Amino acid sequence: MMTSDAAGCASCHEAQGRLQRRAATKLAPVQISCFAGLSEVAVPVVAGGRHIATLVSGQFLRREPSERDFNLIAANLQKRYGEAWMSRAREAYFNTAVVTADKLQSMIELLGILAEHLQRHAEQQAIAGPEKESAAVARAKTYVKANVNEPIELAQVAAHVHLNRFYFCKLFRKETGHTLTDYIARLRLEKAKSMLADPSLRISEIVFAAGFGSIQQFNSVFKEIVGVSPSVYRTGIQGNRSGNE
Repeated sequence: MMTSDAAGCASCHEAQGRLQRRAATKLAPVQISCFAGLSEVAVPVVAGGRHIATLVSGQFLRREPSERDFNLIAANLQKRYGEAWMSRAREAYFNTAVVTADKLQSMIELLGILAEHLQRHAEQQAIAGPEKESAAVARAKTYVKANVNEPIELAQVAAHVHLNRFYFCKLFRKETGHTLTDYIARLRLEKAKSMLADPSLRISEIVFAAGFGSIQQFNSVFKEIVGVSPSVYRTGIQGNRSGNE
C-alpha cells in the first residue's frame, strides 16, 4: 500500500537503499525501521573480502501493533492519502507480522547461513573457472590440486604443461581470472575452511596441512580473501552449528 504512489514508493526505496548501504559498509547484519514503523533486516554476502550481495528480510513489526502507534503513523499519512485509504491501512497494519527478539535472532541466523552458503558457492565458482578451458590450464589445475599441500612454484607448473612462464601466466589469468598464486591460495583456503570445522584441530596443524608456509602467511591470506580471521570464521561455524542443534 505504501508503494501505491510515487511518494510512498520513493520513501520505501530510500529506506531499503539505506539498509543495504549499511550492510555493505559494516559487513555485518543490520536492521532499520521506516517512518511507518516497519522493520527490515539485511545480511551481507561477502566473498574474497568484498561485499557481493545483500539478503533482505520481509517487513515486520517488532512489537504488537497498538492504536497509539497507528495514530502516530496516521497523522503523517493522512496528509498524503485519505480516509478510505486509511481504513484499509489500519487493517493491513494490525495484520502485519510481529517478530519477537528470539524470532528476530533466528531470522538473522538463518539469513547468515544462507549468506555463508552463497559465499562458498561464489568462491568455489571462482576456483572452478569457465567450463571450457585450454588443455594446458586444465593440466595445470590438476597438477596444483594434486600437489596443493606442497610448495608450488610457477616455474615447475609452467614446465609441467610445457609452456613458457610468461605465456603461461597470461593464459592462466585470462582463463581463470586469477594469478597462479591466487588460485593456489584459494584452493588451500577451501581445504583449511573445511578443517576449521573440526574443533579438535589446532590452527597451527591446519596451516601446514593445507600447504601454507607459516601461520602469519595463513592469517594474512585468510583475512584478505575471506574477510575475517581464521579464529573468527571458526567461531562463526561453531555458533551456526550450535544454533541449529
